[in-house]
Amino acid sequence: MNDQFLSALRRFDAENSRDPNSENGQPRELLYAQRLTDWVLKLRPEASEALRLAARCQHICRWESPRDRYPMTRAGYLKWRADLKQFHADKSGAMLREIGYDEDTIRRVQDLNLKKDFPANPEGRVLEDALCLVFLEFQFAALAAKSDEEKMINALRKSWEKMTEAGRAEALKLNFGEREKSLIERALKA
Repeated sequence: MNDQFLSALRRFDAENSRDPNSENGQPRELLYAQRLTDWVLKLRPEASEALRLAARCQHICRWESPRDRYPMTRAGYLKWRADLKQFHADKSGAMLREIGYDEDTIRRVQDLNLKKDFPANPEGRVLEDALCLVFLEFQFAALAAKSDEEKMINALRKSWEKMTEAGRAEALKLNFGEREKSLIERALKA
């Protein structure tokens, strides 16, 4: 890839390295960005530069907008998620402008951050598959351990509905524990 692209990755990674939350001894959002990038490239090895950038900045500086700043209601959750998408798009756009990216590329990255034209946008579909796969591979078991089974089954159904057949095939290859397998089987039966 070109120098501008590598500069953007370094900048995104430097920002996410400031995450005060850690996972496996690494800043959580830095690790998340790397995992999301890995899944995008596994699903689409020839991914465009805009898609690769969007994967790397999808959760840029997420810790700066914690969930507990919003009401702990469904409406509060949805408002937090909508605000987060805009926050990530604005932050990534500003960084890409500083690095010298053209407005068309910035708009494409931001549209992916905002999930515009989903599910019609093929790159948006790849990114959504990757997001779901990161959840299933790295977050699902911990969330399932502390959540109501019916709530988890509902979340799994919603994730499954958003995924493409290629994403679903990859999901079924993941190594799940017995409880997680059972939840997935129940979700997919409905």
